[in-house]
Amino acid sequence: MSTVFLDTSAILALMNPKDEMHRRGRRAFEALEAEEAALVTTSLVLVETYALVGRRLGLAAVRAFREDLAPLAEVVWVDEATFEAGLDLILARENRHLSLVDGVSFLVMRQRGLERAFAFDPHFEEEGFATID
Repeated sequence: MSTVFLDTSAILALMNPKDEMHRRGRRAFEALEAEEAALVTTSLVLVETYALVGRRLGLAAVRAFREDLAPLAEVVWVDEATFEAGLDLILARENRHLSLVDGVSFLVMRQRGLERAFAFDPHFEEEGFATID
């Protein structure tokens, strides 16, 4: 069984039928289900996702994410050291479009030996990870 990192960009695509990546997200998610891939994400991705889903889709969607999708992923709870290392990573990249959530995601992926991300954020590929489509 493979393990894949779950990013906010993929979650938003899955949850919003109006998202331009929705169809690709559904197909990718079905492929991950078929291969019985395990999903891993971070507490920072959850914070980002809950904020964006709430703002864009409303509280019913927040509840649906919490009850239906979030339980499918193992959550890595970010500690102070990982938070600071993620900040160091994005500062070293000198790319103002790279977020702290991205930096921590990349660190967690490397720590866990993950090579693939279910993400539509191009920063994952720029960082050398494969993305699911």
